[in-house]
Amino acid sequence: MGRGKKITLWTLSILSIVAVLVAIFANAYILKSKPLEAGEHEVTFIEQEVVVTRDKNGVPHINAASDEDLYRTQGYVQAQDRLFQMDLARRQASGRLAEVIGDKAVDTDKLFRTFSLRNAAEASYQGYGDHAKEVLGWYAEGVNAFIEESKAEKKLSYEFALLGYEPEEWTPVDSLTIGKYMAYDLGGRWQPQAFRHWAINAFPEEKVKDLFLTYPENAESIMTANKEYNVEVTGRFLPELSPPEFNGSNNWVVSGEKTASGKPLLADDPHLGLSTPSIWYQMHLQSPEQNVEGVIFAGIPGIILGNNKDIAWGVTNVGPDVQDLYIEVPHPTEKAQFRYDGKWEQAEVRDETIKVKDGEDIPYEVIVTKHGPIISDIMYKEEDPDALFSMQWTALEPTLELEAIMEMNKSSDWQSFEKALEKFHAPAQNFVFASTDGTIAYKANGRIPIRKQGDAQLAVPGDSSDYGWEGYIPYDELPRVVNPDEGFIATANNEVVNESYPYHITKFWAQPYRFERIAEVLREGDNFTTDDMMKLQMDQKNLYAAEFLDSMIGSVKDKDQSGDYKDTLEMLQNWDQIDSKDSSAPLIFHKWMKQLQIDMFRDEMPSDVYELMPGKNQITDELLRKGYNGEESVWLEEKQGVDQWVYDAFSKAMKNIANDFGDKQKKWAWGDYHKLTFPHPLASASPLFAKLLNPEKQPIGGSNITVQAAAFKDDGSVNHGASWRFVADLDDLTKTYHVVGPGQSGHLKSKWFHDQAEDWALGKYHETLMSEDIPDGRVLTLQPKGK
Repeated sequence: MGRGKKITLWTLSILSIVAVLVAIFANAYILKSKPLEAGEHEVTFIEQEVVVTRDKNGVPHINAASDEDLYRTQGYVQAQDRLFQMDLARRQASGRLAEVIGDKAVDTDKLFRTFSLRNAAEASYQGYGDHAKEVLGWYAEGVNAFIEESKAEKKLSYEFALLGYEPEEWTPVDSLTIGKYMAYDLGGRWQPQAFRHWAINAFPEEKVKDLFLTYPENAESIMTANKEYNVEVTGRFLPELSPPEFNGSNNWVVSGEKTASGKPLLADDPHLGLSTPSIWYQMHLQSPEQNVEGVIFAGIPGIILGNNKDIAWGVTNVGPDVQDLYIEVPHPTEKAQFRYDGKWEQAEVRDETIKVKDGEDIPYEVIVTKHGPIISDIMYKEEDPDALFSMQWTALEPTLELEAIMEMNKSSDWQSFEKALEKFHAPAQNFVFASTDGTIAYKANGRIPIRKQGDAQLAVPGDSSDYGWEGYIPYDELPRVVNPDEGFIATANNEVVNESYPYHITKFWAQPYRFERIAEVLREGDNFTTDDMMKLQMDQKNLYAAEFLDSMIGSVKDKDQSGDYKDTLEMLQNWDQIDSKDSSAPLIFHKWMKQLQIDMFRDEMPSDVYELMPGKNQITDELLRKGYNGEESVWLEEKQGVDQWVYDAFSKAMKNIANDFGDKQKKWAWGDYHKLTFPHPLASASPLFAKLLNPEKQPIGGSNITVQAAAFKDDGSVNHGASWRFVADLDDLTKTYHVVGPGQSGHLKSKWFHDQAEDWALGKYHETLMSEDIPDGRVLTLQPKGK
């Protein structure tokens, strides 16, 4: 062997040994921070012994002798499994990500500093009663005990080492700030107002009208104001930082008259972003004062959704109009002064200097008018704008959601639960409820504004007291149903009131297909069981196709003179209209519907405005209905009619699918495109991190309009859906059924890191017991140190 080859082999051998040693060291380092799950452990933050039993799915069951020790231990245990997630969440909501991530997070920080979530949390904290403040303090004590312990023993999780920082002390306001972030994530409708303001100034009136789902009240005066002062929209907002348009959900409750057990059944699956770790953390909390289980956002005490021994409850998003944009007229020379009723009023100016890792501090100011913060981006333009948007939002006011959660957890019947909901101000949710006494009920909670003028579809003048809010819908007059004759109650972000309802909630409801399918199954069935509820949560029937597909096929047949698409159309006609992962029809249908939107709207506006555009699905649906009903629309006329529009979109969709999956249509499958993913926040840093931190992608069925919600990005990645699935039979609340994808733990080396990813795809639920005797549990006994 030559000298050169020997040197090469020795070098490769040494490099291999080094690589193995590095891998061993990295593995050992990561394992060091794995949570302690069993044995005895002395801690300083409790008064009496607390037992934490993790069941076979990683769900911690905490049994404490007092609420004080219960909430302290809840904070400690959440931090064991999710501290990095908790820390990122409070930083994002507070606008402090750039401190640990660098300049890539500056725009995100500016957004959340402007939206003022932490300021709203601080104001809310001042309004809480003494007991709620105690609970927040107890919870923070537990989190901080884990932080201090991890720092002292050098056991902070690897994410902190990768980013080169250590977590700060946890505070009660941190928990409330995360709660405000969830109100932000569940939306409030400022984006539609910004888009329509742009449209009014970009399109003739006949084109603008078709961009409203219903024509706005007081249209003439408000539209005139939108034209008089043109606020810049293009290039001012970052659509990618906006929450999904419909952070939706399904829930329903069935009367005992329609169930096999004779007691109510309740099912809930909130639809949020799918990620590693899950947005939800499942727990069972028990003390002499309460016994409750379910899920909570990591970083917050209590249980927000779930059950106790007497009742169960779940939510969907109401989606009301709780954010209004105001067109503010700034003083031509005086900083932060705005016209109001003929006078100039000084706005608050807050210094929100942003610290940047490995960079210089960035000066940033937030201006807050009498209506709310200025959200127009004025940092990158040298010229003085003629007008700016400010935003009024219910969640920026002091609110008391934690007090509501504490009272909900201890409620025993509908009366006490409904009373607790009165303090749940934001976000507004559709609560369904069931109790062991047989009651089923529904209540839409939250502060929903009553407006002096307008219906929240357009920005309104900010310089006049003729506009604005004059209170909220009275709590006793919010939508409510108790024990209906039909024997069930269901919501899926659908319209929950009819024209007789005296107050405005919104004009912008989700497409009705999930609700219609749920109602269809519950209306026609009887003797339901928990298995039936799980099956319905995984239902893939596509009622969207049931409404439009026959007409759309007719359009293609009419234009397909050469018969190129004969076989495809025949296959679509024979489709069972189930979004199965193995079928090619869903792939064609959903690509086709998406192409209709692209062809109609994308070239009509700047790319960021297109992304900001609300209700593309609903507006497209209305244009299809108009076209097939023979009604006129300038949008359709510009596409040479509905048939040509539909045909052209079909042709493009078919070409795009062939480019991605080949020419052999029989081999196409929905699941080849539509794949489940639970992305970790660090996975985008490198392919290696993605391999380690993300579960393997899985082909799945369902879609954004089926009960099995699985919304997807342009590349087919399913990143939004049932973040938690829950089913309960009120005949026996000692056991309930859950899926928390992808798993309970946020730790890479935990067996509960991704153990429910496949369960999520298959609809495989785990049983959770509300019991002190947990089979195959891992028991950690916490002892008070020195006692």
